[in-house]
Amino acid sequence: MRSRHPLAALLFAALPLVASPAAGADGDRAGEADKPSVDLQRFGEKQSDPAFGAYQRGLYITAYNLALPRAKDGDAAAQALVAEILSRGLGLPRDPAEAAKWYGKAAEAGIAEAQFQYALVLSDGKYAGPDPDRAFELMQAAADAGNRLAMFNFAQMLINREAGGTGLAKAVPYYEKAAEAGLPDAQYAMAQLYANGAAGRPRDEARAREYLILAARQNYDTAQLDLGTWLVEGRGGERDYEAGFGWMKRAAESGNVAARNRLAKLYVHGLGTEPDPIEAAAWYITARRAGLRDRDMDDFLQGLTTDEQKKAIERANRLR
Repeated sequence: MRSRHPLAALLFAALPLVASPAAGADGDRAGEADKPSVDLQRFGEKQSDPAFGAYQRGLYITAYNLALPRAKDGDAAAQALVAEILSRGLGLPRDPAEAAKWYGKAAEAGIAEAQFQYALVLSDGKYAGPDPDRAFELMQAAADAGNRLAMFNFAQMLINREAGGTGLAKAVPYYEKAAEAGLPDAQYAMAQLYANGAAGRPRDEARAREYLILAARQNYDTAQLDLGTWLVEGRGGERDYEAGFGWMKRAAESGNVAARNRLAKLYVHGLGTEPDPIEAAAWYITARRAGLRDRDMDDFLQGLTTDEQKKAIERANRLR
């Protein structure tokens, strides 16, 4: 039986590196919707002080003013905090170059979050570096310290560095740990691994479907697309047209172009929903406007009446 490793490695290599989400806020206090999730353990052990207290309350300018003198004196936790505020533009204008400097200092002191962030900076090369070897070392250090985003990114680096099954075999434990820590990107990667069978893991579509469910529940649209398809086809478990339609619609509504085309086909055939040629045509039109062409759906559109095509275009114009 032919090895599945090349296919699986290709799938994993296509997954992008992931970074911490950026957030911005004007003024000293951010609104609740603007505030980033607060996990002060990312900054090291020194969180019981006014600077971190202000940060936790959303008083970012105050936090910056309190942390900056300590950062200049070599306090690694304060350096990481200053970098975070400048990187995300929390209360102050974003300054990625200055943030990179402070991330670099905190990374040298062993702050895992800073090691992860500075590894991304060195990989990108815009504000420091590029230095792929140092980026690799820092990403591994952050991953081994338990940073789930670093685990995923380090797995990607391993695959990119070592072709074939070797890099993938080394990457899988990091994907698995990141998935267990709840990172949807890693959960999707594990789904791909079990769907294809690689790195010593058996092909197990039931297990793959479990990982797809975990990632889909976190609004990972590609997982929602795959899960919808699997439920309709009965892959990895029982067939469930209604649930499959629901997940496909969620992915389509999030903007996934492939999901929009597949949702259109579910409407055409009435799978998990009532047949609806207008909805089918509208969703396909949105996919086609994004550059996806499907010969069967083009033929379907041509078969509609002029009035139906007009209604479908009007409906498509209301879809986002």
